[in-house]
Parts: sequence; structure tokens; C-alpha cells
Amino acid sequence: MAAPRFPLALTGNFFLFALLAGLAAFFADIQSADMLWVMPPSSRLSLAVLVLLAYAGFCLLLAFLRSWREGRIERAAQALLVGGGKPWLVAYASQTGFAEQLAWQTADALQRASLPVRLLPLAKVDADVLAGSERALFLASTTGEGDAPDTVAGFMRRVMAESLPLWSLQYGLLALGDRGYDKFCAFGRSLDDWLRHQGAQALFDRVEVDNGDAGALRHWQHHLSVLTGNTDLPDWSAPGYEPWQLLERRCVNPGSQGAPVFHVALTPMSGSRSWRPGDIAEVGPCNADADVQRFLDGLGLDGAAIGPSGESLQRSLARLTLPHDEAGINALAGLPVPALLETLKPLPHREYSIASIPEDGRVELLLRQMRQPDGRLGVGSGWLTENAPLQGEVALRIRENRGFHPPVPEIPLILIGNGTGLAGLRAHLKARSLASQTRNWLLFGERNEASDFFYREEILSWQQSGLLERLDLAFSRDQAERIYVQDRLRMAADSLRDWVAAGAAIYVCGSLAGMAPAVAAVLADVLGEGLLEQMAEDGRYRRDVY
Repeated sequence: MAAPRFPLALTGNFFLFALLAGLAAFFADIQSADMLWVMPPSSRLSLAVLVLLAYAGFCLLLAFLRSWREGRIERAAQALLVGGGKPWLVAYASQTGFAEQLAWQTADALQRASLPVRLLPLAKVDADVLAGSERALFLASTTGEGDAPDTVAGFMRRVMAESLPLWSLQYGLLALGDRGYDKFCAFGRSLDDWLRHQGAQALFDRVEVDNGDAGALRHWQHHLSVLTGNTDLPDWSAPGYEPWQLLERRCVNPGSQGAPVFHVALTPMSGSRSWRPGDIAEVGPCNADADVQRFLDGLGLDGAAIGPSGESLQRSLARLTLPHDEAGINALAGLPVPALLETLKPLPHREYSIASIPEDGRVELLLRQMRQPDGRLGVGSGWLTENAPLQGEVALRIRENRGFHPPVPEIPLILIGNGTGLAGLRAHLKARSLASQTRNWLLFGERNEASDFFYREEILSWQQSGLLERLDLAFSRDQAERIYVQDRLRMAADSLRDWVAAGAAIYVCGSLAGMAPAVAAVLADVLGEGLLEQMAEDGRYRRDVY
């Protein structure tokens, strides 16, 4: 459901413009200001009354339009509550209206997954609302030199000045700001800090948006897709893809108890590209040919027919979100081709951590092949691991991810991850190798060593060459007792304290469910919450979790 929009300011400004234009036309007939005062007193009084009545009418009109708009918005917000279960709280602090617009889009994404939503400006959120919520999404703007929006002064005084027991609250936060100011996203960061100090648990790391950056907003949408389980949410803004060639793909865990994991390599089809460790590959997937043909057969259409864009219908449909059930296909029957293509939404992008560095000459990815509940391959992972033709074209864009960029080379680096999270850590190790920085410690976890030790030869060679000063592995199913990466970390508590005391940075990459919060809990226990928070503020504790 989109936010209701009413041209309140436009209507008021038009009325005021008409009033001023009328007065200007009246005074245009008067040759000089002195002539106004030679008018009869009754005429001057009539003119004054006219101006006052016009201004009063203008104010009443604005009040009426504002009340009407607020009523419509309130009714629209109430409609978001339809659905079972406890509603998600979506709260926004907006100065110019942008955060409010994003809040409505966020609420719409949740509602599309049949989740009830309570949408409120942060100014109307109090201690009872927070205490009564189990899951919340906050969208917080910063204005000027680190100031909160004007409307949330009361919230800061009434709520943020107090201590609240929010242990049962899980939340995500989108912080909006402008890096042109010294205190970038200051209010969003302070709100995030306050929530964590009240015991609230972050669903994912804070997403920071620099001056409306579309890539960061797509990352927020990526989190919404994960939270709702709806991977077909349309992009708010499509990435500006470029053509890349699929050079290589191979399964790196044959015989694994888990889903297949693939190493995928791509290169730009023109020129060269640069990126930094930690950056993200945004991929524009396509439907499998068989799925497109099934859709065409269901509607009795010829895929070779040329559509309005000048390309074949088969090619156009490959990039659109298609219904896979008979009822969904039948609902589109009879639509002319242009209307059909207009009705279907583009497939949303997929995000993957880059496992290589520019010196490799190609983008390398490590991704797990996912399946839908009905057994179909996931659109993104299925495209890269099976459906895209080798040597064929893949739409890809590299997105900067400042929150996971490397620390200065001179300091020690502790890398912690599990599963395909090894991709982001591998890029950092490759960069450290080029810089001849050997104070590196890798902690990695998966199911079985025999099948799930991704990049085994490379990692062991790094250990033997001295690039990896320390390597701790946790293969959870190789013994009766399940041992995970967080367990290895706790066993190495003394070494962890020593490395951190020597100035080490800690980077975590991998699954948001299970690993990331468990590692965070061990780090807080061993190092103390205060030190961990200070490390995060200094950029020495960073995460890329999904």
C-alpha cells in the first residue's frame, strides 16, 4: 500500500499566489503609494477587511486540508494492521518527508508478506508502544550538523532520556544522512545505540544511507526480503547493471549434507572494474528458460514474437517476476502483450559478497544453491549456479559497502565467519597478502571438513606461508558434540584479549541467524560490552551478515 499523497502545500501555495496576484492587479491601477492614502476612509477599510478575510480563508483552507490529509493517512495506516499475529512497528523520524515515504514503502513490503504493520511517526511512539512491540523497523533522518528532525524532540525528551526494559524487542534501523556533514547519520546512530543499551536485539546491522543512495536503499530492501521470506519484492530503484561474462562455476562441496555451494567467476565484457574488499555484487537474475516456456504455454503465446521494446517476448519475460501457479497464470489470460509486460514487475536484484580483489581480474562469488518450498531453484542462486549459460551474459553491478571495507593494513585482523560468509573474508585475506600483512587470524565454521572446507588448499597454503598466523576451524558434525565457530572463539578467549589489546580489528561475515548473534555474545562476554561498542565506533568491529 503506497502512502496517500495530497497536494496540501501545492493547493495552499496556489491560493496564496492567486490572492497576491489579485492584490497586485488592484495596486497596479494606483500610480503611487500616496494615492492609497487619498482614497476615502470607507474604501481603505473595505480593502483591509478584504485582505484579512482572504488571509483567514487561506488559513482555514490549510487547516481543513491538513485535517483531511491526516485522517486519510490514519485510515490508510489502520488498514496496514490487517493480518494475523502481533503487528510489526514501523516508526519514522522525517524532516523533509523522505523517511516517511520510505516508511510507507517498508510497511508495504511487510504487508505484501501478509504481516500486520503499525505505522507511526516516531513522535507518537512512547514507552508503552515500544514495550508492546516484538519487532520494529526504524527509519531515522539526521538534519543539518547531526540534529534530529524537529518533530522528535519530545520523543528524545520523554523516551530516549529514560531506561526501558526492551529485551523482547528485535529491530532494524535505516539511518538517513549526508556525508557532507561531519556528524553523518548522527541521530540514527544515537537511536541505534540507545536501543541496544535498552537490551533490544538488532535483526541486522544498521543501514546508513548517504544522500538518498539507491544502493543502500536496495540493501535495506534485501533485509526486508530476508525478514519476510518474500524474495520477489520489487526493487524501489533498479541497479544500473552492466554486462558481465560468466567464466566459471563449480560445486565446491560435492557430497555435503547441506545444499550445494558454488564458486562462480565473472568478468566485465568491456573495460575493467575496481572495488575494495567488502564490496557487494548486485546481480540481475533471469528466469529459467523452462519456467518462461511454461508461462508462455499457459497463455498460448509465442516466445519468438517481438514485443514493444523490439526484443523477443521470451527475452522480455526472462527478466520479469512470473506467477508459477495455474491460477496466477490464468489471471493474466487475454491481456494484450504490452499490458502483460506492464503488469509483470522486474525481478528484484540479488546481493552476494565478493570473494576476490581487482588484481584477480574477475569478480568471484561463493553462493549456496537455494530452493523454493515447491522444489524450484531460487531465482538468483538458480540463475548463477545452473541456468545462466557459461560464457554467457550476466547483468551485474558492484556496490560499495563502506561498512565492511578493510582497516589500515598495519593492524592485526581477526576474521570470523561460517558457510558462504567465507567469501567476504577471503577478499580481505587476499588484500592482506598483497600488502604483506601477516598478523591474520581466521575462524571458520561449516558442517563437515571432508566436504565443506571451502578453498581448503588456498587457506592451508596461507597458513603454511605465514599469511595466517592462526587458523581455528569448527566443523560442527565431525564429532558427537556440535562445535560451532563461536565455541572456538570462546575457547581462544585469552588469545582474543591479547590480539585486541594489540589493536586488532574484528570482522564477521556469514549467517545472521545463529552465528552472528552467538559470536557477538561471546565477544561481549570476553571483551566487555563497553570495549566492543568502542571498537564498533572506531571501525575495529565490523559485520557483513545476512
